[in-house]
Amino acid sequence: MGQPGIDFPGLGVGLVILRGGKILLYKRVKAPEPGHWSIPGGKVDFMESTAEAARREAEEETGLEIRTVRLLGPAEVLSQADRQHWISVLYIADDFRGDPEITEPDKLSDFGWFGCNELPQPLSEFARAAIDFLGDTDLR
Repeated sequence: MGQPGIDFPGLGVGLVILRGGKILLYKRVKAPEPGHWSIPGGKVDFMESTAEAARREAEEETGLEIRTVRLLGPAEVLSQADRQHWISVLYIADDFRGDPEITEPDKLSDFGWFGCNELPQPLSEFARAAIDFLGDTDLR
């Protein structure tokens, strides 16, 4: 059958979480793109909508209660270094409760809120795609 993203293109989601003009980014531990800063996200489960998957993955990874998500757009990453291929649907949320934390230390090692002039490096391909969708307006 194989593994999504490795044996065939995987379907994933990402969620841009904004507060006060800053984006929440987490530092990845595992492939794809270990050591890169990225938005919360993950795989879409069978019979799960992409919007629900984005909410679920973000809540699992951040400890936040995500109330409303809005569609940003699609992104595709072909990571030659990790030999992974992912197609993701990106969403945005600024309606949430709680304070972020590291709830999955085996997957994520650090986090923070970042403005457009203070983005950490290296950024993941999905974080770059999400920031491109936002443009300059939402991160000011």
